[in-house]
Amino acid sequence: MDIISTKEILLDAKKNRYAVPAFNIHNLETMQAVLEGACEMKSPVIIAATPGTVDYAGMDYLVAMARVGAKGHNIPVALHLDHCSDINFLEECIGAGFKSVMIDASLKEYEDNIKVTRDVVEFAHKQGVTVEAELGTVGGQEDERNVDAAKALLTVPDMALDFVKKTNIDSLAIAIGTAHGLYKLKPKLDFERLANIRKIIDIPLVLHGASGVSPEDTRKAIELGICKVNIATELKIPFADSIKEYFLENPMANDPRKYLTPGKNAIKQVVMNKIEICGSKNKA
Repeated sequence: MDIISTKEILLDAKKNRYAVPAFNIHNLETMQAVLEGACEMKSPVIIAATPGTVDYAGMDYLVAMARVGAKGHNIPVALHLDHCSDINFLEECIGAGFKSVMIDASLKEYEDNIKVTRDVVEFAHKQGVTVEAELGTVGGQEDERNVDAAKALLTVPDMALDFVKKTNIDSLAIAIGTAHGLYKLKPKLDFERLANIRKIIDIPLVLHGASGVSPEDTRKAIELGICKVNIATELKIPFADSIKEYFLENPMANDPRKYLTPGKNAIKQVVMNKIEICGSKNKA
């Protein structure tokens, strides 16, 4: 099986009231851990890569690795470009083989966000590529994108409906109180806002900044209409911690195959736990 777009798997998640997790990877090892965990749980999975990750790992390398992974695991695997604001870069990724992209013009004025997003949708749909966009602003840092939590704006339901109608996007990332990165305090999600958005919008809804959100709140968000849950920080921390611990116990170690393995195992466990929470186990 080749890599696919997120369209069909998210529509199935919406219909059957579960969510597909999107895991931000950075290299071969993190991608392997995500795919192995998802395969063991028989779950569809979204491999997400920010522009920074694409620059680091290499556009063609990422596509090739994802295709090998999709071929070697009997589950639906989507490769998704996350939080991209550069249209030229986004189009390059589509040309290289990405089947799903997120155009993030959420920091622009509303009408500009619509125009940029609509242009991307028109181009991407001609290539059979699905498009996610964001309305409102999720706080925290993602690559070079840094939004002060105090300045984050929650998604307005009626505006979201207008945005979806005017852009023809396939999925919408909404701001309901989550943030990228680590939380200093327990996040307070606006479930009433989410429910109101779900009532009037028929496309899959996406929750960004899900690392650190409790399993209970994640499940409630899914019950209220979230179909895709993004996880990044909760993979990076155990990966790094496991490698640090390995070097504390083995200060003279120099074989990457040995010190990266604990990191891979740590990520795989997180992946399996998140799949359980999202309810996507045995949905492949």
